[in-house]
Amino acid sequence: MSKVISAHSVSVDGYITGRDPRPGQGIGDGGMLFDWYSDGDTPSQVFDGFKLSEASAPVFDGLAARVGAMVAGRNTYEDSERFGGGSPHPNAKLVLLSHRPAEVSEQQTLVTTGIEDAIAKALELADGKDVGLMGGGVLTAALEKGLVDEIVLHQVPILLGGGRPFFQELPKHVRLNLVEVVPAPGVTHLRYEVQR
Repeated sequence: MSKVISAHSVSVDGYITGRDPRPGQGIGDGGMLFDWYSDGDTPSQVFDGFKLSEASAPVFDGLAARVGAMVAGRNTYEDSERFGGGSPHPNAKLVLLSHRPAEVSEQQTLVTTGIEDAIAKALELADGKDVGLMGGGVLTAALEKGLVDEIVLHQVPILLGGGRPFFQELPKHVRLNLVEVVPAPGVTHLRYEVQR
């Protein structure tokens, strides 16, 4: 059965970008959040050009191989220069969640009617695989509706002190069950199941 997952690189103080994220500089001054993508000797089996550590490669590739569609929010989409008309994942279709009209390519799907419809469309496009969520706003909206199965934090040992926070304010608390911890050079991979 397909799952809805969120996997993000995040600083110890909870930021998924550095300061001043914008188009062309989607992670602001927080580039070091992704150093672990290229600091190793093990090529990713899913993402061309990624060279991960021996410890990170099975975690990253295991998650990436599960994903058949992604849901991204408008800020992530614009700051990532619309993913060049494609998707941030080489093998997954993109659903853009926006509350206002947006230009999308033929390879992208726009949903303006809320997170539930965006995830439903992504599940349809994922063809039995999992759906990945991109961005703190998308994750927050999905958590509020009880639609998230797993949260993976690729926690980088840095305090950014500012930027775009991963978790936004929720109307209620959400309990998580830690199911896996993988320490690796430059990152610790933490996988949680969302309790319902």
